Amino acid sequence: MNKVAIVSYGNTKFSRDDKPIESLLLNSTKSLFDNTPNLMQKDIDTVLVSTNDNTKYLSAILSEIAGIQPKTAHTVESLCNSGTNSIVSAYSYIASGLANVVLVVGAERKNSPGQILEWDNSRGEYKHPIFWGSIFTKSHKREFGTTEEDLARVSAKNHKFAKDNPNAYSNKVFSIDELMNSRVLTEDLRVSDCSRSCSGASAVLIASEQVTKRFTNEPVWIKGIGQKTTSAGFTKNNSFSSMRSTVEAAKISFQMSKLSPGDIDVAEVHDAFTVCELMAVEDLRIVSKGEGRSFVKTLYETEDRKINPRGGLIGSGHPLGATGIAQVIETTQQLQGTAKKRQIQNAKVGLVHNMSAAATSSTVLILQS
Repeated sequence: MNKVAIVSYGNTKFSRDDKPIESLLLNSTKSLFDNTPNLMQKDIDTVLVSTNDNTKYLSAILSEIAGIQPKTAHTVESLCNSGTNSIVSAYSYIASGLANVVLVVGAERKNSPGQILEWDNSRGEYKHPIFWGSIFTKSHKREFGTTEEDLARVSAKNHKFAKDNPNAYSNKVFSIDELMNSRVLTEDLRVSDCSRSCSGASAVLIASEQVTKRFTNEPVWIKGIGQKTTSAGFTKNNSFSSMRSTVEAAKISFQMSKLSPGDIDVAEVHDAFTVCELMAVEDLRIVSKGEGRSFVKTLYETEDRKINPRGGLIGSGHPLGATGIAQVIETTQQLQGTAKKRQIQNAKVGLVHNMSAAATSSTVLILQS
């Protein structure tokens, strides 16, 4: 089976600007080409577009406007973890020998229909993410004694880290007191507990081992992949203080990589809500259940960027189709030592956790330099 690596990337700034989806896709693709001097359009075998704006023929449209004529082109849509699932597809094309070079581009407009889960009306009012986020928060508070200050600390940390991310939606630092006094949305959630939908795009170039040297001297290898879908509705969750799909996806990914949680130097986790970061570090076994609060407190107080160094979804913004790809780019930069002010020393192994809806589906990737 072919080894598979991330060899280049391109980003756009995440913002509240309502730009055409085609422009977002093209801008991140142009950024990738600018970062990859030896890349020609004819080198790309496959083009995958990650988006929930699936009303258009976007993989073909992007190929057309970027001057690419791929053997294969299609769109991947699975709500918030569309980005990492498109990377799973790219890996599969290369590992199977169907392609050598795959361009993966994720993009979303700020008003993507994916935000309101229109196709899952069985949830009633709970189709809106704020309500399942509130249920997760209430459950974690009840089981582990999580406080509003614990949650505010997640947000404060990620906004602080986002200030050093030139592509982040937010560039403002908040005190814990400011965040604890932000607007109340539900009994258990404030505005500051939520990631923000926005416009943005990110792109990665993925290649087989045979051609990596044409594009980079510092490939980042995809060592582990875990993807688990438990249901379409969150009512099948066994627990609302743990994300079962994340637990199972992580187990699969660690087994494939032959690595363990203790090997992880840096992790991008899906903090759609503040409680999700606490749940993720516990479910990924980076810390034990119930220890997420104290772990994040230490990260915040010591300015340790091990978790969400780019500012997470809360600080960076959450353009659904681009999020997982942006997480992979940050992890790639960390492992290549090119993350500038965000850089973690001697990072060799990174993890990306990207989930959909109320953790009804999770994807976990393990990367190694």
